[in-house]
Amino acid sequence: MTVTLVTGANKGLGFETARRLVAEGHTVYAAARNADNARRAATELGALPLVLDVTEDASVQAAAARVAEAHGVLDVLVNNAGINGSGQKPLDETTAADMATVLDTNVVGIVRVLHAFLPLLRRSDNGVVVNVGSGLGSFGRVHDPERAESRVPNLLPYPVSKAAVSMLTVQYARAFPELRVNVVDPGPTATDLNRRQGPQTVEQGASAIVEAALISADGPTGVFLDAEGSSPW
Repeated sequence: MTVTLVTGANKGLGFETARRLVAEGHTVYAAARNADNARRAATELGALPLVLDVTEDASVQAAAARVAEAHGVLDVLVNNAGINGSGQKPLDETTAADMATVLDTNVVGIVRVLHAFLPLLRRSDNGVVVNVGSGLGSFGRVHDPERAESRVPNLLPYPVSKAAVSMLTVQYARAFPELRVNVVDPGPTATDLNRRQGPQTVEQGASAIVEAALISADGPTGVFLDAEGSSPW
């Protein structure tokens, strides 16, 4: 039995990722910030509901305790929960509070979750962590005039947070070589996060995430993956 946790699993890429992993035979915890959303998603998915707010230490610790009590191990963690924050605010209108809100969810939230669940992941024979990143956080992508990311208007909180997720991934991968810890760019997908403006469906966007979640114990770690195989940092 492969025990898997997907944060932000009540909609969008998280929901589709959880659905695909359930189909792969995983025992999936569909995590959401409130109990109603977690129950609804779990019922639709054939998964287990889990209340987990990545911005609250107590919520994350309680979620980890529940998984520990039920299974004693976690095999796959998909850190999908994230926010766009100030949306399309221009840089000269973006405040420190805007930055702090997004970083607390998209970056510090991953650290909260990993801190709580690392002991369970390290008990697995094949512990896997997938951090959902973005091409907007790739220095290589945003400097490549052939890529759409280079033509996105200058924004601050979201791209900066996703660039931080990439470095966070590298550091955890180096610190815990027995785990497979990677960051994945799902590509521009139509979700609530971008007001459904992306050209990809959630089915298309989730594919790279699912592939990384299914990686074997001898697979790569500390790499930036996308639908094409790998992404420049």
